[in-house]
Amino acid sequence: MDWTTIFAERMSRMKASEIRELLKLLDQPDIISFAGGIPDPALFPTQAFQAAFADALSAGKQEQALQYSVSEGYAPLRAWIAGQMAKIGVPCDIDNILITSGSQQALDYLGKLMLSKNDTALVGWPTYLGALGAFNAYQPQYDRLVAHGNRSAADYAEAAEAAGGRVKFAYASVDFANPTGETLDLAARQNILAMADELDCAVIEDAAYQSLRFDGEAIPPMLALEIARKVSIEDCRTIYCGSFSKTLSPGLRVGWICASKDVIGRLVLMKQAADLHSSTINQMAICHVAQAMFDDHVATIRDVYRARRDAMLEALTAHMPKGVTWTKPEGGMFVWVTLPDRMNGADLLAQSLKSERVAFVPGSAFYADGSGTNTLRLSFSRADAPTIAEGIKRLGALISKA
Repeated sequence: MDWTTIFAERMSRMKASEIRELLKLLDQPDIISFAGGIPDPALFPTQAFQAAFADALSAGKQEQALQYSVSEGYAPLRAWIAGQMAKIGVPCDIDNILITSGSQQALDYLGKLMLSKNDTALVGWPTYLGALGAFNAYQPQYDRLVAHGNRSAADYAEAAEAAGGRVKFAYASVDFANPTGETLDLAARQNILAMADELDCAVIEDAAYQSLRFDGEAIPPMLALEIARKVSIEDCRTIYCGSFSKTLSPGLRVGWICASKDVIGRLVLMKQAADLHSSTINQMAICHVAQAMFDDHVATIRDVYRARRDAMLEALTAHMPKGVTWTKPEGGMFVWVTLPDRMNGADLLAQSLKSERVAFVPGSAFYADGSGTNTLRLSFSRADAPTIAEGIKRLGALISKA
């Protein structure tokens, strides 16, 4: 049967994630992988989760843990998140919080909520590959989000109208972004908010890595900056997406959206239609561990990832040839490498896997238009310092030959 005659038109925009495919390489023991931007499982708070699940299944709690629940999410967890949001300048209550199955589900819901065919999403160049994957199903146009530059709101609006729609949102990963590791400074955040006001569009703030700051001064989230001007979250256009995947556990798939109650109410309807609610027992376990040890655990993993970041930057300095540049992130899990213009990251990966057994992600996957072929993303989250040194040495030698 030719299913292509039955599939919806939107399926033509949906493609396999290059990162998901590269994660399969982790099963090959001789591969040094800088590909998957995933936490080191050795750092998971395993004993704390064992205690948390035991508590959730104890007498008096097991019925709630194993039963259907409300779509908004487990109330004690939402209350804990609201307290954390207040600490970073976002006063809110639990009705401003929706629990999602990871922040990836949040991005999918927000694309569904706002994008009609040919509407424009403003994204970074490059941007998070998972965001492009989430938005693509809703058939948008993409335009380059320039936080510092001479593009005006009128320019964006005119381009969006010519494409057959309007600008619906600006999407930004503001701290230690995937894939570049870069952080938007205060002026850039203010510029995006001002432009969104002019365009009357939403701002999606992806804060998946916000807790993983190693050095430098923390910058307020865009939602906090907007609340400082508008007083109430109910008057704000910024939608904050958070996650426990990079701090406590990615496998439990617990994330959240923090936004005005009007937005949350619409998203709850989507949640009811999609999966009813996120796993109750997983939410209870995350809440138990977060209440017991979140700050202490995050401090521990920051120290480990900081050392690995330092090891990668030192190795790049020692082994990369002239003409290669890279970012110097203040946190997160990634370093972004730019090769000389004539080089192709995908071709380099094919050769690297064959001769050097070193994996990374070619950078073009992170560009909405497929450009950036001379870039690549390196993750330092899973490799120890000696492995990082050896892998970068091999990669530097290969690039030198090229």
